[in-house]
Amino acid sequence: MVFTTIQFWASFITFLFFFALLRRTKHELLQLYVILASLGFFYLSNQWLMLLLPATALVSWMLTEWMSEMRGGWRRFMLFFIVTLDLLPILFFKYGHPLSELMDQMLTTNFSLPSIALPIGISFYTFQAISYSVDIYRRDFNLKVTFLEYLFYLSFFPLLLAGPITRAKTFFPQIRRENPVSERLLYLGLWLIILGIIKKAVIADYIAQYNDWIFSTPDAFSGFECLMGLLGFTMQIYLDFSGYSDISIGIAAMLGIRLRENFAFPYRSRNLTDFWHRWHISLSTWFRDYLYIPLGGNRHGILRTCLSLFITMLAAGIWHGSTLMFLIWGALHGIGLAIHKICQPILRKIRDNCLTISISRLLTFCFVTLSWTIFRSPDLQTAQQLFSAIFTRMDFSYAEPFFMARTTWCILLASSMLSLFVGERLYRHAEAKFIYWPWIMKLLTFMLVVQIVIELHSSDIQPFLYFRF
Repeated sequence: MVFTTIQFWASFITFLFFFALLRRTKHELLQLYVILASLGFFYLSNQWLMLLLPATALVSWMLTEWMSEMRGGWRRFMLFFIVTLDLLPILFFKYGHPLSELMDQMLTTNFSLPSIALPIGISFYTFQAISYSVDIYRRDFNLKVTFLEYLFYLSFFPLLLAGPITRAKTFFPQIRRENPVSERLLYLGLWLIILGIIKKAVIADYIAQYNDWIFSTPDAFSGFECLMGLLGFTMQIYLDFSGYSDISIGIAAMLGIRLRENFAFPYRSRNLTDFWHRWHISLSTWFRDYLYIPLGGNRHGILRTCLSLFITMLAAGIWHGSTLMFLIWGALHGIGLAIHKICQPILRKIRDNCLTISISRLLTFCFVTLSWTIFRSPDLQTAQQLFSAIFTRMDFSYAEPFFMARTTWCILLASSMLSLFVGERLYRHAEAKFIYWPWIMKLLTFMLVVQIVIELHSSDIQPFLYFRF
């Protein structure tokens, strides 16, 4: 039941019909309807593991309500207890099996936990639960929330599979508004859904097929072909995740909830700090507010700041997975952020002009692209083979036959990379134009996108990359 399947959209249209009928009833009835639909959606993704979500919601909400009445040290202890309880399921499902295997190897025992599938969405609703409790502890959020509202917050199905991780102060005031669905918000949602489908189902899914070949056996391809696969994955992961986020935000908008954007042209970043202000914004700001700042942030000198950055990015790497490759990827970005922080006094003296801006964007893009090799490769040997092919076996004579053999792939990759040069002002202009188009134009646009998906889709639906995280 991913967002790019016919089954999901048939279910969503049915859901939307009854949602429209219940929209002017009591808030509680509408919330209960959405909760039941969300839990049903979660059940289709996780079967019996869906019980973790309401269990987490009940325990976290009750303990947070209790904590909100406490003072002093007991309040701090209760927050630690709540966060620990929230993290236990994700620690078990995500890291229990690899940790048991590591201990088995170290102690030479025969004990090993069974490999259990990671519940889809557990990372996102766990981080939302933690952010709610911490915001209550800090008194950054003071609204009195009922359990029904809290369960609605954690189970809201547009956010379950891919986020964005939404804060309480953004979410709860909106669900208490009268008649929250405006015509403009409805059409904005449709625009984001169309954009997300183009990114995910048209481009990302198509170019993914070749990228998978490269990362499975890089030694079987030339340096040029490996470079194309690396550039392909660089665009694939952005289009896949930002497209899915656009669809999530668009569905939420059609239900009357305006969520903040999750990607803001990240490959136009001028440095690594800027990149993490633009990439997966809800996750990067979560780590900033709930890990980096509590570690000291930039308040205790440059060395402490660099250490806090490194630890935060290590945690981000571990969040993505328990393998060594994710740890190295997080360490690379932590080192890169620390170097940028140290060099800022020098960089501030360089004047901004077309040349310096272009060079800084190119260097940032190259660093991010090369680090994606570590992120995508299953092991160090695969990454080494890919780097070796690119840097020692590069032969541009492969370019013409490559284009002739994979013309559609090249056109989609080139068009997606050219989109990096589209400014935010032009994007907002196109968004506004679509919103105020006649309805017939919106319908024709949607039908055209559906036809393109049908023409380009592969026989196997490409899974959403972040399901594994």
